[in-house]
Amino acid sequence: MKNVVKEYRLKYEPTQREATILRDSRDTSEELRKIFDPDTIGLFESFFALYLNQSNKVKGFLKIGQGGMTQTVADPRLLLMGALDSLSTAVVIAHNHPSGNPRPSEDDRRLTQKIREACKLLDIVLIDHIILGDGSYYSFRDHGELI
Repeated sequence: MKNVVKEYRLKYEPTQREATILRDSRDTSEELRKIFDPDTIGLFESFFALYLNQSNKVKGFLKIGQGGMTQTVADPRLLLMGALDSLSTAVVIAHNHPSGNPRPSEDDRRLTQKIREACKLLDIVLIDHIILGDGSYYSFRDHGELI
C-alpha cells in the first residue's frame, strides 16, 4: 500500500449561543456552565478551551478531553491546534471536579504552567484556568497563580 499525505481540517459547528465578552472570572464561569453538560458534570471530568479574540470575545470552544471521576487528559497540542486554527489571541482553559470541590491539585497547577508556557511560545495569552465545582469555581488568575 502506498503512503499518502492526508489533509487535515477542523470542523466548525455553529451554536445558538451569542458570542459574549468575558470581563472577569464570574463571566467566564457562567459561560463555561453553558458548555459543560449539566447531566454529567458531577460524574466525570471534562476539559475545555475557550478561544477568544483581542477583546476577550468568545470565538469558540473545544472539548479537549474527557476522563473518569478523578482525572482527564488535556493535551496542550490539541488545545493550541484549536487556538491557531481559530486565529485566537487568547485562551481560557477549564475543567470540572466531580467531587464538587474546585480547589486545584498539584497536577492541575503543573498542567496550567505547562499550557501557559506552550501558549507563550505562540504569542497566545492564557487568561485563566477555571475549575468548576458544585455551584462554585476556582480561578487561577483571581488567586494570583496566572499573572
